[in-house]
Amino acid sequence: MYKFLFTGRWLGYLLIAAVFASICVGLGFWQLDRRAEVLADIAKITNNYSAAPIGYDQAKPLFGKLDPDKEWCQVSLTGSYDIPGQRVVRNRPLNGQPGYEVVVPLKLTTGETVVIDRGWLPIGNNEGGRPDAVPEPVTGTVTVVARLRPAEPALQRGALSGQLASIDLTAYAKDLGYPLLTGAYAQMAQESPAAATEPVGFPMPSIDEGPHLSYSMQWFAFGILFFIGYGYAARQQALLDRYTAEQESEDMADSEQAYGRGSAFTKRRPVRPSTPGRRATAEEEEDAVLDAQGFQGS
Repeated sequence: MYKFLFTGRWLGYLLIAAVFASICVGLGFWQLDRRAEVLADIAKITNNYSAAPIGYDQAKPLFGKLDPDKEWCQVSLTGSYDIPGQRVVRNRPLNGQPGYEVVVPLKLTTGETVVIDRGWLPIGNNEGGRPDAVPEPVTGTVTVVARLRPAEPALQRGALSGQLASIDLTAYAKDLGYPLLTGAYAQMAQESPAAATEPVGFPMPSIDEGPHLSYSMQWFAFGILFFIGYGYAARQQALLDRYTAEQESEDMADSEQAYGRGSAFTKRRPVRPSTPGRRATAEEEEDAVLDAQGFQGS
């Protein structure tokens, strides 16, 4: 009944179903991998974001090279801002709104200098490409609690005077003309004393894992559906083949039965040959007409 599955056409159908199912399974595992990455970030945020701040003696190696597991850790730093070294970072959206971030060097009492991201500013209305106003940081000694973030790569785009294209700490140090710790910077959480006017503070990062799990299940389901579709098509073909075979068998039986009736009728009613010189009877003429139409009798 299913011998047709071993024909070239149906083996080709099976191969196509297997290829598309494999693609769907691969996409499903890709979504699971993305979910694993998101869950790792969520765990990192949950563990580090609100943890007690660590001192600079513990944080110093992290400013040189940030351990990914230590991102968002809070650190407590004491020093003074290099106000002339403050810069604005371009193209920094927040909650879907375009704007800037304000970064400033903090010269620590230990002699090193780190970069503090003070917060966000909206795009300006007075002059294109610049915020309307950039709040000044406090002067003198300040104690800052901030969260560690990795340094950003250089971007192949320029920036206006007093601005940065990204938080590329190596390029920032060259712009300032003195060394910075370039492995990480820190986003402001709070400072004491606080500035009279401050940029908009950063919200807590999202801890929503997103739809990756549901997407992966959908891709796996699509992969299974290819084989279900193949099985359904094979079942329909088998039913069609069986129906065709039954119809052919019935037609053959009807033909044999009709041929048998015709033969018997012919034996019962033979056509009598006409005699030369004798007029055919009405019955003989009727038989001749029926013979011409393909019947043996009526």
